Amino acid sequence: MRPDALNWSVENCPIGGAMAVLGEKWTVAVMREVFSGVRRFEDMRVRTGVPRQVLTNRLAMLVEQDLLRREQYQEPGSRRRYEYRLTAKGLDLYPILIALRAWGEQYIAGPEGPSVRAVHRGCDADVHLTVHCADGHELADPRAVALAPGPGAIRLDPS
Repeated sequence: MRPDALNWSVENCPIGGAMAVLGEKWTVAVMREVFSGVRRFEDMRVRTGVPRQVLTNRLAMLVEQDLLRREQYQEPGSRRRYEYRLTAKGLDLYPILIALRAWGEQYIAGPEGPSVRAVHRGCDADVHLTVHCADGHELADPRAVALAPGPGAIRLDPS
């Protein structure tokens, strides 16, 4: 039996669109650093090991995509430079990073455990994501979720 998903185009898929922006490892590493409070170019470069030109390109793309904004600063006796701050659009990526961290903790971290925790600033408890439907039902089992054509779906010609 042919899956119904094959009847629909994926050209405007939101997952594909998000991956077009975020789907490169250095892009996610840069966002992780900014979320961690590392905002200056050289600090990011040293901490991540990303090549200078790659970091320049990723930061420019993240600014162009309105995930980060540049803010000028100047240390005494130095030239003006920029640091990078999250925009509202960038802040909305936080659940994705929390989900990636949780997955990496479960499947990638070694026996000594993860090198980073996500904690609530108010009480220091670990932060976890949950999935809910619009009616408020918690969906712990991924099999309880189905992808269905949305308002922007394009039906393929069956011929």
